[in-house]
Amino acid sequence: MRVLFTHSYFLRYDPKQWRIMQPYAPLGTIYAAALLREHGYDVYLHDVMFAEGPETLEQVLLSVKPDILAIYDDGFNYLTKMCLTNMREAAFRMSEMASQYGCKVIVSSSDSTDHFDKYLDHSANCIIIGEAENTLLEIAHMLKAGKEDWASVNGIVYKQDEHTVRTAARPVKTDLDSLPFPAWDLVDVEKYRQAWLQSSGYFSMNMGTTRGCPYKCNWCAKPIYGNRYNARSPENVVKELKQLYNKYHFDHIWFCDDIFGLKPGWVKRFAELVKAEGLQFKFKIQSRADLLLKDEQIQSLADAGCDNVWMGAESGSQKILDAMDKGTTIEQIGEATRLLKHHGIKPAFFLQFGYLDEKLEDIQLTLDMIKRFLPSDIGISVSYPLPGTKFYDKVRAQLGNKTNWTDSDELALMFENTYKPDFYKQLHRYVHAFYRTLIVKDMAQKVIVNKKIAGLKELYTIAKLPYYLLKQQKEKRLLFKLV
Repeated sequence: MRVLFTHSYFLRYDPKQWRIMQPYAPLGTIYAAALLREHGYDVYLHDVMFAEGPETLEQVLLSVKPDILAIYDDGFNYLTKMCLTNMREAAFRMSEMASQYGCKVIVSSSDSTDHFDKYLDHSANCIIIGEAENTLLEIAHMLKAGKEDWASVNGIVYKQDEHTVRTAARPVKTDLDSLPFPAWDLVDVEKYRQAWLQSSGYFSMNMGTTRGCPYKCNWCAKPIYGNRYNARSPENVVKELKQLYNKYHFDHIWFCDDIFGLKPGWVKRFAELVKAEGLQFKFKIQSRADLLLKDEQIQSLADAGCDNVWMGAESGSQKILDAMDKGTTIEQIGEATRLLKHHGIKPAFFLQFGYLDEKLEDIQLTLDMIKRFLPSDIGISVSYPLPGTKFYDKVRAQLGNKTNWTDSDELALMFENTYKPDFYKQLHRYVHAFYRTLIVKDMAQKVIVNKKIAGLKELYTIAKLPYYLLKQQKEKRLLFKLV
């Protein structure tokens, strides 16, 4: 039996990400492909990351002649978790096309979990709910045996006599070491390498060491892995790292876990194994401020090669953090930032504006936090209600027909708040200008203190200081016109 895998994240359909050009292969997709291949299925991949559009699937369908098309999105990538409508429409088109060619269409994604009726109405045979590899394997076994007993498969939604049927949930997988390593051989890795080298000067690959997140920030959607947290062993992770390094010679790894290294002692053991194997690479992770307060933990991260930690700072207002059920404090953000810098790791902040009851004074507190702690980078979003969250339930009555962004840079506020949607778009521009001014000032100050210029690039950056100051002032004037 032939199973063709694809996904619905078209980089060209996300203009901001296309400009940045730092693509990561669909990790969740090639995990599932590896498991089915391990059980004797012929597996193929149509990776649409660089594709022109969903129409490119047709030639692959004609060539492969698959029995099953699995539209299997990468649940490890925040871009797919955002449930962008550009990608949804592409998935619909691929589903309809495959159905016309006689394929059974199985879909697994955050968006199809939230909107399964829409996908079923566009020719999908079933939607997998939750962790999907074993469910897909069971479906493949059923279809291979010539049956279509959908009711016998746990963890899916399907239609029967125009009625939507949801079967019992499937338990999550706890022994992650038992999974085969992702089927990287199905990916055109060289395309990704060239994209990274041209945009960034180095090659980064993605890897997951855990699934799920036990924390309960009330705006965070977890449709695939939920609030559980399961981890691979450090030994299993380093074994895969060694194989990837020997075959693809990466420079950098993005560990795409929601929370990296939460289990006690995990990071220390990981660092020991990386050193014992002689692996030398840089990596970035995602974490929380309250998990970055122990000097020995940060030292182990640095020893293993951690170069960058993105933490969910979210806001400089404790009132807003508490309203989010974040469970962290401004003091913890500051101490985590200090420790990371002390150990040579760059701290970066995820920031979120537009949460309920946020006012100008809360926004100013966030700006004050950026100025006080000066992270190495910032990522800005506005509060985005996704089904299955307490936050969504709070604003659900205010949502109109538009409930998802078209692409990751849209940043539209979709519910009524203190200020209008245009305010938050302008705020996004202002905060970036404010931050860049702080960075350039900091660099200039270091040059003054050291009484030397480190290089032409730094000299050029410092020369742009008046530009950044003027840009910041301009954006601020425009912002306050919208208040």
